[in-house]
Amino acid sequence: MSLAPTAAVDETSPRYAGWRVVFACFISAIFAWGFGFYGHSVYIAELHRVHGWPTSLVSGATTAYYLLGGLLITFVSDVIAKVGPRNLLLVGMACYAVSMVLLAMAQSLWQLYGALLVMSFGWASMSLGAISNILGLWFDARRGMAISLALNGASFSGVLIGPALVFLIAASDFRTGLLIATAAMLTIMTPIVVFCVGKPPRSTSSPPSTTSAPVTPQWTRARALRSWKFWSICAPFAFALLAQVGFLVHLISILEPNLGREQAGLALAVMSVMAVIGRVGLGAVIDRLNQRIVTAISLVTQALALLVVMHSNDPTVLFIAVAVFGLSVGNLITLPALIVQREFPSVSFGQIIALSTAINQFTYALSPALMGVVRDLTGGYAAVLAICMAAELSAAAIILFRPKRV
Repeated sequence: MSLAPTAAVDETSPRYAGWRVVFACFISAIFAWGFGFYGHSVYIAELHRVHGWPTSLVSGATTAYYLLGGLLITFVSDVIAKVGPRNLLLVGMACYAVSMVLLAMAQSLWQLYGALLVMSFGWASMSLGAISNILGLWFDARRGMAISLALNGASFSGVLIGPALVFLIAASDFRTGLLIATAAMLTIMTPIVVFCVGKPPRSTSSPPSTTSAPVTPQWTRARALRSWKFWSICAPFAFALLAQVGFLVHLISILEPNLGREQAGLALAVMSVMAVIGRVGLGAVIDRLNQRIVTAISLVTQALALLVVMHSNDPTVLFIAVAVFGLSVGNLITLPALIVQREFPSVSFGQIIALSTAINQFTYALSPALMGVVRDLTGGYAAVLAICMAAELSAAAIILFRPKRV
């Protein structure tokens, strides 16, 4: 029996149904980021090796994927209101399955682009914008914690899915590896979503209300786009994710000359483990900290790690630099939602975080192709890493300029 939209719920209770939804979103994040984020580093390196396709053209497919995904994410809150959270996750999973099969069978560039465009529907249905909106239907007071716990799946995906793809492809071939991974997703995720995601206690068309808080005007997309309050959050994370995505998508290709393919895959796993450690460690204290200052520190730390990667050939030093970079990878995915949660009214959370996520994705969608073109033009990744550093430092400066009147 579902609760009425106005009924009180105990979000702290371990028996609260919302925590089962958090688990389902955690599993969804593992596959969404595994196939739709970390996996692209594997696809680019492997397709370049197998078919000899230029890096710029292969990474251009990833850019098209992120651009379409960003457009779709803008409307994810509206789609959830129409089809419900369970159906959204199931449709997203189906889109990932179809796209992975198409990608495994791709023999020409147009087939690659087609596969990743289908994948963009899965990404929009199972990534940050969707997860934040879904959990907003079950959580109000504990929303920040719920989102942070669910998005740990994004970090675990780098530990599990990224190295698993590398291992499966090495043990068999590109096609077989992707098909095995797809079958695993369908087997694991389908029953979890079906049994854990039920009807939310709040209406999908009614945002959560705060206890005895004064009614505040709901933010619209147009109002947000005219506001520095919105852009002071959105802009720095757009720059930060442009750098982070650019580095992660090309990570194996960057590290392979010094580490080899298998060790580069291991470095991806190490970075993902550190992302989990960083998110869990920071999550325990983030509510007591200035989240903007934490963001700036994270960005500067990543920039320094990129500087080390640019100038070092030593495998041990490279592993350490990648680990340091990884400490902030998960937090830069989680922090936008936490800052929006703190600085915007609860009634507007879903709309604002979906819009911010979409704009960020439009920005970092340019990153794979941009970095691929720069790499092809310069014959190496030094200029790519310099661009990423500049974006990180710019973001660190912008995030500190919080509007005085909110």
